[in-house]
Amino acid sequence: IGNDLIIPAPTRKALRSMSAPGTAYKNDPHLQSDPQPDHVKNKYKGSADDHGVHVNSGIPNHAFYTTAMQLGGHSWERAGKIWYDALLTLGPTADFAQCKQATLSAAAARYGVGSKEAKAVADGWKKVGL
Repeated sequence: IGNDLIIPAPTRKALRSMSAPGTAYKNDPHLQSDPQPDHVKNKYKGSADDHGVHVNSGIPNHAFYTTAMQLGGHSWERAGKIWYDALLTLGPTADFAQCKQATLSAAAARYGVGSKEAKAVADGWKKVGL
């Protein structure tokens, strides 16, 4: 995400990596290194960044990426619709567990309980430790 927004440098690929959070930039003289975790065990717990609201977005981003890759095709065809439906039900203080539940419910509502899509969502969240 954002590879066309940052000034090109050998230490930068993008602003965010959904496939491998924490790898968008490394040892960059201006940006330092990408702090995003890809798993809840590495979740930022400090007070900066409004308690990690942007830093920790790598966790649900990676769950989405994993879901989309498992489903194949264009991400907006199924995974995107599931996440969109789920986001319509979440408030500004939702946590990862609530986001997981909302996406599982959205997948079941749109594609059916036990569907390939519902399984992919569950697998995506499992990959990030939820």
